[in-house]
Amino acid sequence: MSWTGKIIGAIVGYLLLRGLWGAVIGAMLGHFVDQAMAPRRGPRAPLQEIRDKFFAATFAVMGHVAKADGRVSEAEIAAARRIMAELGLSGAQIHTAIGHFSRGKSAEFDMESTVREFADSCAQEPNMLRVFLELQVRAALEGVDMQGPAKTAVQRVAALLEISAIELVHIEHVLRFRRDAFRQRAGAGAGAGSRGGPGAPPRNGMQLEAAYEILEVDSKASNADVAKAYRRQLSKHHPDKLKANGLPESMLEHAKQRTQQIIEAYDLIKATRGI
Repeated sequence: MSWTGKIIGAIVGYLLLRGLWGAVIGAMLGHFVDQAMAPRRGPRAPLQEIRDKFFAATFAVMGHVAKADGRVSEAEIAAARRIMAELGLSGAQIHTAIGHFSRGKSAEFDMESTVREFADSCAQEPNMLRVFLELQVRAALEGVDMQGPAKTAVQRVAALLEISAIELVHIEHVLRFRRDAFRQRAGAGAGAGSRGGPGAPPRNGMQLEAAYEILEVDSKASNADVAKAYRRQLSKHHPDKLKANGLPESMLEHAKQRTQQIIEAYDLIKATRGI
C-alpha cells in the first residue's frame, strides 16, 4: 500500500490550514490519490479457485493470528473450533480447516504472501475481503478479546487487504455488539429474543447506538437515509451475492448471521422511531 499521497497531503494540509485537522484532511485526500495511482490487479480467478483459497487462507491466517504471541491458548483453540461449528462445517471440512489452522501456526507460514494471493484472486472484491477480515476479527475477539499481539496481527491483515484502520475499528465494534447480544440472549433464556408487543423493540440486547453503527448511519439521519443505509448494508452482506462472488458454501452462515444482525438493527431503529 502506497503512503506517498497521504504523507504529502498531510504536510500540505498542515501548512495550508495550520493545524492538526489540516493534516488529517490532507492525508484523507492523499489516500484517494494513492488509490487512484495504485496498480490495478489482474482479472478475478475462477469461482472454485476463489472458494478454495478463501477457505484455506481463512483458517491458516486464523492460526497465524492465534500464534502471534508465541503460543496458542486453549481459549484460542476453542474459539476456532466454535467458529467452525457455528459455520456448520462437516466433519471432513473441520478436519481440513484444522489442518490449515495448524499450517498457519508454523514458523514457516508466509502470512503476507497468503493474504496477498487470496486478495489477488478476488481482484480486490471489497465485500469478499471484508468477510475474510470479519472472520479473523471474530476469532481474535473470541480468543483473546482482540488484545495484544493478536490485534496487531489482525491490523496487519487489514493493511494487506487495503482495508483502512477506521474500517477495522468499525468491524470490531459491530462484531462486539453481535457477540455481546448473543451472550445476553444465551443468559436470558430461549424467550429473550421475543418481542413485547406491537411497536416494541426486539429484545436482543442490542443498544440503539449499536444499531446505528451497524447500519453505518448517523442517529440524526432522516428515515429515508436510514432505509438507504439498511439496503446498502444488506447488499454488502447478502449471502447470495457473496456466494456469486466466490464465497464458499461453508462461509455462508457467517453472512447469514451478519444479515440477521442488520435486520435486527433496522427493526430496533424503526420501532424506536415509530416507522
